[in-house]
Amino acid sequence: MAMSCKDGGKLGNMDNGKYVRYTPEQVEALERLYHDCPKPSSIRRQQLIRECPILSNIEPKQIKVWFQNRRCREKQRKEASRLQAVNRKLTAMNKLLMEENDRLQKQVSQLVYENGYFRQHTQSATLATKDASCESVVTSGQRHVTPQHPPRDASPAGLLSIAEETLTEFLSKATGTAVEWVQMPGMKPGPDSIGIVAISHGCTGVAARACGLVGLDPTRVAEILKDKPSWFRDCRAVDVLNVLPTANGGTVELLYMQLYAPMTLAPARDFWLLRYTSVLEDGSLVVCERSLKNTQNGPSMPPVQHFVRAEMLPSGYLIRPCEGGGSIIHIVDHMDLEPWSVPEVLRPLYESSTVLAQKTTMAALRQLRQISQEVSQSNVNGWGRRPAALRALSQRLSRGFNEALNSFTDEGWSTIGNDGMDDVTILVNSSPDKLMGLNLSFGNGFPAISNTVLCAKASMLLQNVPPAILLRFLREHRSEWADNNIDAYAASAVKVGPCSLSGSRVGSFGGQVILPLAHTIEHEEFLEVIKLEGIGHTPEDVIMPRDMFLLQLCSGMDENAVGACAELIFAPIDASFADDAPLLPSGFRIIPLDSGKEASSPNRTLDLASALEIGPTGSKAPNEYSANSACMRSVMTIAFEFVFESHMQEHVASMARQYVRSIISSVQRVALALSPSHLGSHAGLRSPLGTPEAQTLARWICQSYRCYLGVELLKSSSEGGDAILKSLWHHSDAIMCCSLKALPVFTFANQAGLDMLETTLGSLQDISLEKIFDDHGRKTLCSEFPQIMQQGFAYLQGGICLSSMGRPISYEKAVAWKVLNDEENAHCISFTFVNWSFV
Repeated sequence: MAMSCKDGGKLGNMDNGKYVRYTPEQVEALERLYHDCPKPSSIRRQQLIRECPILSNIEPKQIKVWFQNRRCREKQRKEASRLQAVNRKLTAMNKLLMEENDRLQKQVSQLVYENGYFRQHTQSATLATKDASCESVVTSGQRHVTPQHPPRDASPAGLLSIAEETLTEFLSKATGTAVEWVQMPGMKPGPDSIGIVAISHGCTGVAARACGLVGLDPTRVAEILKDKPSWFRDCRAVDVLNVLPTANGGTVELLYMQLYAPMTLAPARDFWLLRYTSVLEDGSLVVCERSLKNTQNGPSMPPVQHFVRAEMLPSGYLIRPCEGGGSIIHIVDHMDLEPWSVPEVLRPLYESSTVLAQKTTMAALRQLRQISQEVSQSNVNGWGRRPAALRALSQRLSRGFNEALNSFTDEGWSTIGNDGMDDVTILVNSSPDKLMGLNLSFGNGFPAISNTVLCAKASMLLQNVPPAILLRFLREHRSEWADNNIDAYAASAVKVGPCSLSGSRVGSFGGQVILPLAHTIEHEEFLEVIKLEGIGHTPEDVIMPRDMFLLQLCSGMDENAVGACAELIFAPIDASFADDAPLLPSGFRIIPLDSGKEASSPNRTLDLASALEIGPTGSKAPNEYSANSACMRSVMTIAFEFVFESHMQEHVASMARQYVRSIISSVQRVALALSPSHLGSHAGLRSPLGTPEAQTLARWICQSYRCYLGVELLKSSSEGGDAILKSLWHHSDAIMCCSLKALPVFTFANQAGLDMLETTLGSLQDISLEKIFDDHGRKTLCSEFPQIMQQGFAYLQGGICLSSMGRPISYEKAVAWKVLNDEENAHCISFTFVNWSFV
């Protein structure tokens, strides 16, 4: 006979079908027993009846039915609670989507109105007055005219005026049409998504916006978001210099914020900000901020050495209480990151709203969602740690790596001399604050002898290798690039006791075991412990194999994520590391570069770059290797830290420099093997192979080489234009062309030439010929240049040149020759570098 779920106070009589009510005492006793054992066995039920006299008049079969009904009700309550939570989330998401739809309708209406307005004025204007009236027509059609504000100063009234203006402009971006927002690529709103994410289109600087639902009250949300160093991993510090209360119960704060540089090739950023916290009439909480500039006549902050002062345009957070609990949040980030201050090849990183969305806007939502989950989860995860403790460990790893990359002088870092090459930077730090932060102490009773920290760092340009795939390889195949001797030394220096690098010996390396600690699915971030088996280290001559542990943070392995960087950061730890264990982070960061600016200019003629990068219709060919075709060019930054005794500085610096160089060589080898061109997809060479003009240029290069040097440049005897172009592109030697100008710049390079220069076809014209040669090479080129123009060619002796990333390259010899067109006029000069390699 099937039993349905009944009230807990009723007893099902199996004989006559009637229900008998339990006494309150019996219900209390059964509930107490249920919490101890929700599903007791037959023996356990009989034992319960014997141990609890109040249940002695109840049959064991009736006890069984009561527990069945109780479990059924518990399951129903949990399911009802889950469905209510899903319903609240769907309701909130529906509200967000309706608001977004209203905003888009307003934006469409505005654009339609402006389009009709411009068309009306254009049609009514005469041809003679079009140019003269253009400026006034455009100005009159603008939606937002900058108001003329009265002079303001650093007084509370002046700052409040700036704050109110910031609030108005922020709200117009968060819920209005002040910025044209477009959906971020790859992000689709839904109940399981992080939220609705959009990026700016055609506005000043870079901007991103996100809307989402979090299970925290508005006050807690504001508290978390205002503490940027706790969640924004690029944030070094936020100093609150002054706080002014306002009449409406809000606050106006003056802030100084510093952001780490994400790589070694760019300076760090800082901001001088005003932050305004207030409550709107509808109960919404607003935290908005903007940069203070001299034009506003407010207080100023002098420039800080080693930092570039960037600008934050009105940005912030709109936090509304959600019906049924939680908060609906709107986030807007809008910045001008001063792209002029970084090398040309890196500027897309500072001009990309997608990168801003990934690094800042979405990071804020992820932090809120993670804390919300931690509040509802009291369970202990890996190695006896709660989620908040694991999050703190990952934050320490990321922050320590950023500190190593930036190596600020105010933290005690200083650069030591190089060995004649600038590819690897070596810095040391013997500051007591740095060493105290490491908490160097040993459990064997020995004092900590190591008194200095060394950092070796470098950056390199990678092409045609998706960051996610390369990072996955580095994570899973450590033996392909790591040196066990260095691993053992780094571990011993931190956690074993007195040791000397020169006397160290290492046992066999047995492999690695990955022990997961935590995993964030929506961000693909892993915090894990790596167990390196069979590593030995001792200052004596006896090899003592032992295991070594690394705490490792891995993120960015999602190939479909747009604009996300990939990181592999690790630090030696003890087998039972404490929360305040010393961490010396080392590792890799791979940042994809936006290829949107690589499109060739329509003014280029006979430019082989345009033929190889762009198809006949003018649109880039899709990449068949990865769903994220925009991330096939990236910058990898490497940094490794060591502690040592100060008298060993020269020896350790030499070791660290050679180690990083060996890692660079290993990464290049791995990247070459993972390149799509080696996996069957020739990403550098599009199909069809090029325009007739490009094939003509390839023919000119080969004909001129044959004419002046008397031999063939290409082994293929085929005369077909496609065959010549393809053979030239895949030639093993680096072949490149430069313009006939007073300051020649490169106009073409084959695949080997691009690899040598560490650049792309789109960025090739930003490199001048003289930049790649050292002083000796430039003198040789100047002396041989007249011979090239008169005789038509010249042989250049082997030597050293530099890539666009500043890395030295050796070459056995080089040949330069004049390229003639069909009218036998000089078109450009070509070079071929034989047997080149990075030093």
